[in-house]
Amino acid sequence: MIYKAAQVEKYLKKPDNTVKCWLVYGANEGLVAEYVKKLTAAICPDIYDPFQVVYLDGDAVNADPGALIGEFNAQSLMGGRRVVVVKDVDNNLTKHIKGMFDDAKSDTLVILYSLSLNKKSSLVKLGEDSADFGVIACYEDRDEDVFATVKEVLVANSITIGNEALQLMCARLSNDRKSNLGEIEKLITYIGGRRNVTVDDVQKVISDTSASSMDDVCFAAAGGQKDKTMQAFERLINEGTEPALIIRSLVYHFYRILNCLAFMENGESVDKAVMKLVPRVIFFRESSFKKQLALWNKERVFSVLELLGKCERDTRNANMPVEDVVSYTLMQVASAAANAAAKLNRGYY
Repeated sequence: MIYKAAQVEKYLKKPDNTVKCWLVYGANEGLVAEYVKKLTAAICPDIYDPFQVVYLDGDAVNADPGALIGEFNAQSLMGGRRVVVVKDVDNNLTKHIKGMFDDAKSDTLVILYSLSLNKKSSLVKLGEDSADFGVIACYEDRDEDVFATVKEVLVANSITIGNEALQLMCARLSNDRKSNLGEIEKLITYIGGRRNVTVDDVQKVISDTSASSMDDVCFAAAGGQKDKTMQAFERLINEGTEPALIIRSLVYHFYRILNCLAFMENGESVDKAVMKLVPRVIFFRESSFKKQLALWNKERVFSVLELLGKCERDTRNANMPVEDVVSYTLMQVASAAANAAAKLNRGYY
C-alpha cells in the first residue's frame, strides 16, 4: 500500500511488524537514500551491523533470486529483527518476489529501492496492491521541502540565516535532496566557525542548481517569462510529467491570483491579500506573485481561465498533439503577461 510522509514518520517511531517489505522509488536520489537509511535504522540502529543488516544488488538478485529468498528466511545469529536491503531493483524482480511474503514465518524486513522505477512499473503496482508492502514515492522536493531541509540542517548545526539570505538560498537550490544537502554542507564548511549565514555567503558558495517544477512553469508563464516557461515545460515533459497536469496547475495558480484580486477589491492591501491565501505562497516566491497581481485584472484572468479550459479539453482528444497544444497555450499566456508588463512599464495602465 502507498504510504504518505506522515504515515512513514509514524512507522519510524514505532515499526509495525505487519509491514514485511518497503519499496522506495523515484528520481529524488537524496530522498530515496534518506528513507532507506531511516527505515533500516528503525529496525537496526547500527545500519552497518553485518549480523543484522545485509545489502544486496538488484542485478545479483535477478541473476540468483534464491539469494534474496535465502536471506529473507535466514535466522538472526545475534537475536533481534534482521533487515535485507536491495538496491537498484527493477521489474525483473516482480515475478520472483510475488508471493514471497505470503504466510512467511520470517520477521526479516526487506527494503527495495530504485531510482528508475515509476508509478506504472509492475513492481510498484505489486507493492501498492499488497497489504504487507509499504510503498514510498520519492518525487522532486517541493518548495516547502527545500525550505524545511535548509532550516533543519542549519538548526542542527546551530547556524542562523537571515530572511533575505534564506530566500536566495532556497531559490538557488534544486528539487533533489542529495544535491541540496551537498550544497548546504559546502556552505557550512565555508563559514567555518561563524554561526550566521549572510547573503554574500550564499552568493559565493551556493551554485544555482534550481531545476524545473510545476511552480516554475506557473510563475514563469503568469509573469511573462517566455523563455523560462518553455525551458521549464520541456524539462517537465522530459521527466515524464503529463501535459494536462501542467495546465491544471496553471489553472490553480490563476484561481489563486483571482482570489487575491477579490481580497484587494474588498480593501485589502497586496501584502494582506497574499497572506490570506491558503496554502500560503512559499515565501521566496512572494515577490514574484505580488508582481503578477499588477499584471492581471479579473477580466484578463477570466480570459486566461477560458483559454486553459479549452486547452485541457483538447488534451483529452486523442487526435490532438497534446504536447504541442499545451506548449502553444503556455506561450499565449506568457506572451499576454509579457505584453501587460511592457504596458505597465510604459505607464499605460
